[in-house]
Amino acid sequence: MGAVKKQQSQPGIARWRFALVAGMLCLLAVALVVHLAGLQVLPEQDKGYRFLQDQGRARTIRTEEIAAYRGSIVDRNGELLAVSTPVQTIWANPQLLKEATEQELRALASALGTPAAKFAKRLEKYRNKGFMYLQRHMTPEQAQQVLALDLAGVYSKKEYRRFYPAGEVTAQLLGFTNIDDRGQEGLELAYEQSLAGEPGKRQVVKDLKGRTVQDLAVKQEARPGRDLQLTIDMRLQYLAYRELKKAVADNGAAAGYMVILDTRSGDVLAMANQPSFNPNNRQGVKAAAMRNRALIDQFEPGSTVKPLTALAALESGRYQPHTPINTSPGYIRLPGKTLLDPVNYGEIDLTKVITKSSQVGITKVAMDLEPETLRELFYRMGLGEAVGTGFPGEAPGILPSRTRWHPIELANFAFGYGLTVNAVQLAQAYSVVANAGLKRPVSLIMEPGKQVAEAERVVESKLAREVTTMLETVISSVGTGKRAAVEGYRVAGKTGTVHKVGSEGYADSRYRSVFAGFAPAENPRLAAVVVIEEPSTVKYSGGEVAAPVFGKVMTGAMRLLQVPPEEITPAEQQLAKQLDERGTAS
Repeated sequence: MGAVKKQQSQPGIARWRFALVAGMLCLLAVALVVHLAGLQVLPEQDKGYRFLQDQGRARTIRTEEIAAYRGSIVDRNGELLAVSTPVQTIWANPQLLKEATEQELRALASALGTPAAKFAKRLEKYRNKGFMYLQRHMTPEQAQQVLALDLAGVYSKKEYRRFYPAGEVTAQLLGFTNIDDRGQEGLELAYEQSLAGEPGKRQVVKDLKGRTVQDLAVKQEARPGRDLQLTIDMRLQYLAYRELKKAVADNGAAAGYMVILDTRSGDVLAMANQPSFNPNNRQGVKAAAMRNRALIDQFEPGSTVKPLTALAALESGRYQPHTPINTSPGYIRLPGKTLLDPVNYGEIDLTKVITKSSQVGITKVAMDLEPETLRELFYRMGLGEAVGTGFPGEAPGILPSRTRWHPIELANFAFGYGLTVNAVQLAQAYSVVANAGLKRPVSLIMEPGKQVAEAERVVESKLAREVTTMLETVISSVGTGKRAAVEGYRVAGKTGTVHKVGSEGYADSRYRSVFAGFAPAENPRLAAVVVIEEPSTVKYSGGEVAAPVFGKVMTGAMRLLQVPPEEITPAEQQLAKQLDERGTAS
């Protein structure tokens, strides 16, 4: 009874206190509802739903780059020379890869084709970074093997890799791109801006592991690069490359290069170099093999400019093709040097000076001309200025200009020493003679709708044809370039054998063999220059080393271009017979 009474005497909770607590709880609930409404409904609320949505997007929505397709490069007939193919690049976030087990990392290294120990060292190196490449430019099949492991922090992205179907045949001309598909050398570098295109952008939603779960929108479409069409004819390019490579190997030469021009348009139809390299796999390639020698190297052209000296003599009006020149006793003394012919040719005419490549004869002609007259003619023919192909590193050559010319300087200049040219410049000069004195710009690029550039007359047609006749005698059986002959066609050209410069002046045992010419002589289609650097001392003359390359390439080119053989008239047969007789008598 006493306990019951004690329990009944305990005071109860006051109503006002109960009401207060219940009211506070209701206010909290209302405040929570109001706050939630502010966050999710009211647009003006500070850090409201718009703020939260932006924060959410910032953590899940990403802007990714859409790789642009690099423009292709094709020859004049549309044959592919350079094309970009899609590949996959695997990258990772090392911070997320820390969560992977050792077994998973070994599996990843195996899928990448990397030794596990080496892969572990790379991960350690990038452990505090948020990005690292695992493997660039994998095939889609190889990349899928990596992605199939489903590891957090491992991703892929689409890229493009450049492929060159012709390989080493066009390597120096086209150049190559780096791993990011950006031009590094050659025409790939020269036309990088138009070939590269412009990358696009897209928005995607990614999960916590960085995987794309939804494509939202394309913010900017990728703009593919423009295709580039070259003037090169791959049929002639393969032909020139094959014969050049064989000649360099057969003669134990250090290098060689050849250029073929279309005399009617100025288009470069072939530009081959040796040694070469495979642009699809450049491991271990030497820098010298990457150089486009035909445009970048400048050299003393030697006797190949003697016809230009003869042309200057004809322009002076004091000489005709049959003007006699006394070369006895087979040498000529100038202050500081004596110039020799192989034999004493005696009295010969200007034509035979070119036929026999007489050093004495051309020196006497040069001594009778004003130096500036000779230099000006060389300049009109395209020497001493860049041909303007736009190729990176194109050499303009050197055409000296002096207030006073010493006799030996003038003599050297007249037969191709003391000035430098590149192979394209020399081919252009011979193209002027082939075109009866008309000069056209040289071009490497074909532009849709572009018409053949208007030719500039730089030499009288009559004089150019007279020089052409002189050059035909060089290819006759008594000339220095008979190995450049093409059966069924008349050929005009000139040999050159040049001493190369060494550390102590001109070296006695280092030569450059050169041949420049065009065919057919009567109605020229192609002009070409062949240069062989440092052939063996067994055979080293331009007539023995460079001329045969010209002959073989032109023989194939005439067939490929379907140029009909020329009919040799009785008068031309009689002229050839007379030349043989005169050559035998001398």
